[in-house]
Amino acid sequence: MELILKNVKKKDLPVLKSLAKSLGVEIEKEDKPYNPEFVKEILEAREELKQGKGIKMTLEEIDKLWK
Repeated sequence: MELILKNVKKKDLPVLKSLAKSLGVEIEKEDKPYNPEFVKEILEAREELKQGKGIKMTLEEIDKLWK
């Protein structure tokens, strides 16, 4: 049987690990990496901003986009 815990606070993690160990339960940590294409897009966008290719908008201009 598998049990997945979500939104565990950092301070509670040692307690849960200790409890699992005392019960003989195996703990697996699964890291889900970001999609490489998504990461590439974000890094490229940051670089473009550093090169001055971005635009500045006021809150009013942004608000108009939603309407």
